[in-house]
Amino acid sequence: MTAEDPMQIVIHALDFGLTDALRRHADRRLRTVLTCYDGHIQQVVMRLSGDSAARGGVNKCCHVHVLLAGLPDVVVEDVETDLYVAIGRAVHRAGRAIKRRLARRRDKARTSDQPGTASVADRSATT
Repeated sequence: MTAEDPMQIVIHALDFGLTDALRRHADRRLRTVLTCYDGHIQQVVMRLSGDSAARGGVNKCCHVHVLLAGLPDVVVEDVETDLYVAIGRAVHRAGRAIKRRLARRRDKARTSDQPGTASVADRSATT
């Protein structure tokens, strides 16, 4: 982590060896999707695992945990037969969830800054 790269990324493989190609793919996907939010992200932890499914096949699981500054964490998990697909889908969903969280915080700050705007709790207390 450097001054130009504030987003700390940790990638773990739980029950198999993590290849350089898989690590690079996961890191590239995370940075591509999440870089625009890196000022809000403190750490990203990705856990990759193989999950023996009851359906007889072996599914691959990608669990992404994003620690945000001043907001609740974003946790996303995706299970696919192809680990590369699971990584792409989980990272994409994490990016959408972060975007929603930041938009909600921005909208909440806008409405609370407007004069004469009462919150729902304030309105219900006066009635």
